Amino acid sequence: MTTTATTTTTAAHRAGPAPVVSFQRVSKSYGAVRAVAELHLELYPGETVALLGPNGAGKSSTLDLLLGLRHPDAGAVTLFGTTPQRAIAQGKVGAMLQSGGLMEGVKVRELVKLARDLHPRGYPLDQILATAGITDLAERMVDKLSGGQEQRVRFALATAGANDLIVLDEPTTGMDVSSRQTFWGAMRKQAQQGRTVLFATHYLEEADEIADRVIVLHRGRVLADGTAAEIKARAGARRVTFDLDEPMDRTALSGLPFLTSLTVSDNGSAAGSGRRTVRIQTQDADATVHALYGLGCYPHNLEVSGLGLEAAFIALTTASDTTPATAQETAR
Repeated sequence: MTTTATTTTTAAHRAGPAPVVSFQRVSKSYGAVRAVAELHLELYPGETVALLGPNGAGKSSTLDLLLGLRHPDAGAVTLFGTTPQRAIAQGKVGAMLQSGGLMEGVKVRELVKLARDLHPRGYPLDQILATAGITDLAERMVDKLSGGQEQRVRFALATAGANDLIVLDEPTTGMDVSSRQTFWGAMRKQAQQGRTVLFATHYLEEADEIADRVIVLHRGRVLADGTAAEIKARAGARRVTFDLDEPMDRTALSGLPFLTSLTVSDNGSAAGSGRRTVRIQTQDADATVHALYGLGCYPHNLEVSGLGLEAAFIALTTASDTTPATAQETAR
């Protein structure tokens, strides 16, 4: 499925720089399960890209293929015009993955120093520690860290040198608010220096606030690709919220035109009395509100707003799920 945003973005880059990452009709299966299905995807220098998708969308498999941890059954994955393995060996790629433990029996400083020493373009050790916000943890043993502290150490390892591409899988899981702010501040600086940042996340507010491009994967394919605003517009629906003092037949409300969802909260009142809050999602807010007044309703505190990225994401993937999928199309 191709979006207008995707077409515009691709056309804009044809005369520009070569892609940092290129997936050309890439497929990957695990037995009968097709995790990635003829995926076409390109990322460019200086982009901060959020990779979204429901569980089983193929995000982890896509990142594994990008990093050369798995090989495609069909198609080609290239980084900087060469193989993922070669690009990583050249020090062009830094990665922060969810899976895999950290080396035990060493201090944080020793582990970060090892990563720095192995990198062809390593940064000064104290700079790496400060950027990751782990200077105070430098003398701690790695196996004595909390989950959030381990994430910050993984961040330091991923940014131990001047990488041109940084790949992050659920990077802020376990971090507190302050650590998240520090982390994303550092990532913004990386992007401002012309580096490409790709991150997969379940925190959709992060994608909305941080990414200048959002890619939604579903069933191993690109379902939507554009800015967060374009993804929200693609979902099409608007949110209408209002209060009702008088009793209202839920069936009548359900019959409003262009409705996609309806919830009614009784606000703790006794059945049949008291103020109710009604929340609606609709494909045409004007027509829905007009019909609402046609029912003889007198709504209070009427608000009409666009969907947030989370609601748009749910709307897009739910709509896609109405298309039957075979077992071969079920993504990992």
